Amino acid sequence: MLSVLLAGLLTQTAPQVSARQQGVPIGRGTTVPKVVLSAPSGGWTVDRMLQIEGTVSDATVDPVVVSINGDRYLMRTQGGRFSRKFPAASGKNVVTVMATNKGGTARAQATSYAQVPPVPLKAILTSDTDGVYTDLHIYEPTDASSAGDTLDVTSMAHVYWANTESPSGGTFFLNEQGGDFDQPAYGPYLYIHRAPPQGVYLVATNYWPSGDKAHTVATLNLALFEGTPGEVRRRVRIPLATPGTTRVLAWVNILGDGKAEVYVPSADPKPKGEGWPTNLEEAVKELQKNGDGGGDEGY
Repeated sequence: MLSVLLAGLLTQTAPQVSARQQGVPIGRGTTVPKVVLSAPSGGWTVDRMLQIEGTVSDATVDPVVVSINGDRYLMRTQGGRFSRKFPAASGKNVVTVMATNKGGTARAQATSYAQVPPVPLKAILTSDTDGVYTDLHIYEPTDASSAGDTLDVTSMAHVYWANTESPSGGTFFLNEQGGDFDQPAYGPYLYIHRAPPQGVYLVATNYWPSGDKAHTVATLNLALFEGTPGEVRRRVRIPLATPGTTRVLAWVNILGDGKAEVYVPSADPKPKGEGWPTNLEEAVKELQKNGDGGGDEGY
């Protein structure tokens, strides 16, 4: 039902839009807003990051909906302006920005072709509610984290908002909105690795609501070896309700040779293939026991 409500917001074009659908507010204006994209301007680029920037005529529209190659995000506006950088996909990047108020929905679109190497590992986390923190946490493999067919999560490299320097070269981007790097809202939180070592990665979220916000839905968009024959894409949507808890969103197994696999505990059977540890559930319990994983909302 949650996804149906959000889909309704994204596709609504008639004036019957309600004032609030699943925590996503719409603008108060009654005339269909106009969206102007100043970036990307289209054409070719060699930049690894894609600037998405523009204006919406109704300054009460906050957030706008951004779609990049089909992956949708909510992005804050300030005085009718929006601006954020996203990792560019190698090749075609179709960017669509949609703004909705009581008058309906307007959109603007641009396509950029990025002449950049493919990104082997990209994780983007958003939520559908303002005023909450759905922090992104990445655990990278290290020489000490794997022993035979078992995994020691406490020996993995923990990359998150307070530790953005990945020892293996991953890049964690803080949620910068209008110069503020600590703003509770929709995100997005970004992590990319341009040369991820082989091994198992843990992607999780830690939830902190505020005020009257009791729950939210976290959305993780994963892209592995994007733009290559071995591309893997997964979208994970999980409701969050218990403050201070860490939820495992996905496990990523980088196998080498441009191949990777994804295991989503909330949707997939437990993996048994090559390179997958046999103790994933036990590893998460050990992480939580050591205080690195928050509460016990669920594996």
